Amino acid sequence: MTHTRELTFENPGFYKRLKGMLGVDFYRLFHTPMYYIFLAIAAIIPAMVLSMGGQPNAQGEVVKLYENTWNIIAADTPLYVIKNIGEYANMNMVFIFGGIMVSIFIGHDYKSGYVKQLFTTHSLKSDYMMSKSIVGAFSMMCMCLTYLAGGVFAGVLTGADMSVNAGSLLIAILGKMIMSLGWASLYTMLNVIFRRYFGVSITSSFVIGTGIPVIGAAAVLGNNSALNIFLYGSSVNACLSSNIGTLVTCIAVSCVWAVVYNIVGSVILSRCDVY
Repeated sequence: MTHTRELTFENPGFYKRLKGMLGVDFYRLFHTPMYYIFLAIAAIIPAMVLSMGGQPNAQGEVVKLYENTWNIIAADTPLYVIKNIGEYANMNMVFIFGGIMVSIFIGHDYKSGYVKQLFTTHSLKSDYMMSKSIVGAFSMMCMCLTYLAGGVFAGVLTGADMSVNAGSLLIAILGKMIMSLGWASLYTMLNVIFRRYFGVSITSSFVIGTGIPVIGAAAVLGNNSALNIFLYGSSVNACLSSNIGTLVTCIAVSCVWAVVYNIVGSVILSRCDVY
């Protein structure tokens, strides 16, 4: 009975434990130089991409990668199958940096011995998963904001077109930020699986973040929107033609990801030697 009450969300002990762990994790995040480096990178990259000269077309003419500033944030339509790099080079790149950040954060837990100390006095592995997912999501959301700031600044400097449906743009940005929780949960689970192999965890986070597995699945299975929305929810659904349904989809997908990956990660931690 005692164990059952510990896992009940209404139990004040749950909030107290999670609050304590979040306090430690946020303190470490704000004192980790790499966090601020990634914030800066997230701001610089859209400025670099938007100011690129472009790519030559079939006639040999140089075509700009983007004519509209807001394409640096999201594609014009739901992105199920990528035709060129320009369609992918938007705010989705934040999820790559976020994955690497989660890998570094969790890798340090194991390298420093923090995990051994933590699980000696704090046995609930689900609290660890939730705390890391929340902190990871927060860091990605912050990267989304600096990415947005960098993109807008570059758009103004380069004189790129600024016309857009403001409502759809706002939903696209919110959709990507909401998906940060799902992505952080996925990365946390991956890093729990590869906890003994830091290089593998970094590589897996990078590969997943680039969307290569989804591109491969699309090549084999075709343009399956239902499959792609679940596998890469924000990237294929949050776009410059988004509506309220898009936002609902992103919320639903992110919540499902968070629940599924936190449960799987907690089970893995509870059944394996975490030291």
